[in-house]
Amino acid sequence: MSAGTQVLTSSKLGRRVLRSSLVKAAFTPHGVDRYVEMIDPLWSPTEVRAEIKQVTRKTADSVTLVLRPNSNWQGFRAGQFVRLSVDIDGVRRTRCYSPANSQFRRDGLIELTVKVDPNGLVSRHLRDNAVSGTVVHLSQAQGEFVMPLPHPRRILLISGGSGITPVMSILRTLCDKAYNGKITFLHYAFTQDDVIYREELDAIKAKYESVKIVRAYTNQPLGGDLSGFFSREHLIAADKHYAEAETFVCGPLPLMDAVRGLWAEEGIEDQLHLEQFAAPVRTVSTDDAEGEISFSKSGMSAPNSGRTLLEQAEDAGLTPEYGCRMGICFSCVRRKDEGTTRNVMTGDLCSETETSIKLCVSVPVGNVSVDL
Repeated sequence: MSAGTQVLTSSKLGRRVLRSSLVKAAFTPHGVDRYVEMIDPLWSPTEVRAEIKQVTRKTADSVTLVLRPNSNWQGFRAGQFVRLSVDIDGVRRTRCYSPANSQFRRDGLIELTVKVDPNGLVSRHLRDNAVSGTVVHLSQAQGEFVMPLPHPRRILLISGGSGITPVMSILRTLCDKAYNGKITFLHYAFTQDDVIYREELDAIKAKYESVKIVRAYTNQPLGGDLSGFFSREHLIAADKHYAEAETFVCGPLPLMDAVRGLWAEEGIEDQLHLEQFAAPVRTVSTDDAEGEISFSKSGMSAPNSGRTLLEQAEDAGLTPEYGCRMGICFSCVRRKDEGTTRNVMTGDLCSETETSIKLCVSVPVGNVSVDL
C-alpha cells in the first residue's frame, strides 16, 4: 500500500472524501470501496476490520492472535467480547471471543486467545490458517461483564480453561491502573501445561503484593495450589473473605453452576458477575412439535421439527449468520413475521408479529414465518 493511500484511508478528511457523493458517482457501478479494498484490505467506511500481526500458541490447544484494527474500532472495556468473522470455503463464519489484553494497551492492538475445539470449525481454521497479514472482520465490543465504577475494594476473579481471557483482561487492566485494592485470582486448568498465561501470572504474582494467584489443577494432583474441582473448601483456601468481594467468573458450565449455587446459598448473588460462552444443555421436546416453518425471504418452508429456528434453517439448507448460538451476541437476530416462539433459555413465549427474535434460542410453537 502506498503512503498516499494509507493517509487517505486512515485520516478523517480522507474518509470523508471517499464517502462523498461525487466520489461515489465517479466509481459507479461498483463503488469506491471495491477499488480501495484492493489496495488497502483494512479499508471500510463503517466495518471494523483487523489485520493479524502475530500468531502464537501458548498451549497445545490454543492460538493467540494479535490484531491491528482499522480506524472504525471504538475500543473496549476489560471483560467485553467481540464477534470475529472469517470466510471459510466461501461462507462467513462468526464466533465470540474476549480480548485478553488491557484496555489501556498503548499500541492499540487487540489480543484474542482462541481455545481450539477439535470439532470446532472456526477455532480449527484459525489454528491451521491464521498467519500474519490475514484480515478478519470484528464487531464493536459488547457485553456487561465489566468492572463497576468506582472499583470495589476487594475483587475475586475465578476462571477455568479458556474462560481466562476476559478475566485476564480485567486483571491486566487493573494492574495498568495501579489498582490498590485486594485481588484474588483463582484459575482452574487440567494441568499446569494447560494454563494459557502461566508465565505472565507468575510475573504478576511476583510484582504485585496485592494480587494473589491461586492455581487449581483438576487432572494434576501435585504442583498446583489446589487440586480437583471447585468447592467451598477451595474457595475458603483461595480467599476466606470472598463474601466481601465483587466476584467475576468465566469458564466451563460446571464451574459456573457450582459458583452460582454456592453464592445463592450464601445469599450474595448480587456480588456475582458471570460471563458464559458455552451453550447450556437444552432439553427441547420434539415429540409434540407441530406446524410449519416458513422462511419468507428464501421462499422455503419445512415441517416444524421442534428444534431451534437456527437449527431448522440450517437443516433446510440456509446459512444464516450466527455467533454464540446461545443468545448473547445478537448475530442471528431476524424478524419474525408471524407465529409464536419460545425462548429455550427462559421459557418465555413471544406471539408479537413483525418483531425481532434470536434464531439460536427460539423454538417455534406451531406455524411461524421468519424473514430469512
